[in-house]
Amino acid sequence: MTGRTAPTTKGATEPTTKGATEPTTKGATEPAEASAAEAADAAAEAAQAAVAAEPLLRTAGLTYTTPAGRRLVDAVSLTVSAGETVGLVGPNGSGKTTLLRCVYGALAPTGGQVFLDGADLAGASAKARARRIATVPQDGQAGFELTVRQIVAMGRSPHKRFWEADTAADEELVRGALARVGAADLAGRSFARLSGGERQRVLTARALVQEPTVLVLDEPTNHLDIRYQLEILALVRDLGTANLLALHDLTLAAYYCDRLYVLDAGRVVASGPPGDVLTAELLAEVYGVAAEVAVHPVTGAPTVTYLPPGRT
Repeated sequence: MTGRTAPTTKGATEPTTKGATEPTTKGATEPAEASAAEAADAAAEAAQAAVAAEPLLRTAGLTYTTPAGRRLVDAVSLTVSAGETVGLVGPNGSGKTTLLRCVYGALAPTGGQVFLDGADLAGASAKARARRIATVPQDGQAGFELTVRQIVAMGRSPHKRFWEADTAADEELVRGALARVGAADLAGRSFARLSGGERQRVLTARALVQEPTVLVLDEPTNHLDIRYQLEILALVRDLGTANLLALHDLTLAAYYCDRLYVLDAGRVVASGPPGDVLTAELLAEVYGVAAEVAVHPVTGAPTVTYLPPGRT
């Protein structure tokens, strides 16, 4: 009896245990490990998508009221993503310039916030802000004699210590920026003696050498002839920066901007793609003019034709 029980126990337990436990354990852990890896990949993709979706520049309820109590910008919220060109349009006195000055730090907002990469800029120093945001103002004035080359080189200041000399790389950036705006031949001339259009191109070159992530432009086509208007706006759009610019020419704004915000009395009254925003009804309401808006057969962008009073 004892001689037959040992084989019976071995046959009954070893194969059963091996077949029941080893394959079952292996089959249960491998899918669990794969599931955990897939969940980790999905979480990483979701995090990347969230970062990509976050606008580079954002204002939230941005407000500016003068010491005399006049509200020039009234609770404006807007966004600009990397690689996007966003236009501010509206009649004179609608708050475009004041809004831009609050964004790049020339004015301190009296309400609301400006965010860059999700961080509130309220506590940022002027130099820290200038490392990320470059600006082209409406009219650049020079209070003393500087050459065009010197003016453009000033764009490197946010990246340098006080009195740090320009490097060969800085000089190359200056030359390249002047060439890109068609002003290479102006390098040795006095900035103060340039025409308005020439100054505008030089100030655009200065903004380029700052190597910003955000470019803010206030009427960048001011004083420019048609050729340079088109070239400067095309250059800005192709930089890959987040661009926020104020424009008066609605047809240019429609062609070069991805989205528009329409301001009236300091408030946003319309926003969206140019084809959705620029309508005859809106132009009559905001600008007080009669106009026809049609899609251009070549560009595919809205084109605005203003109609003289009494000819509608």
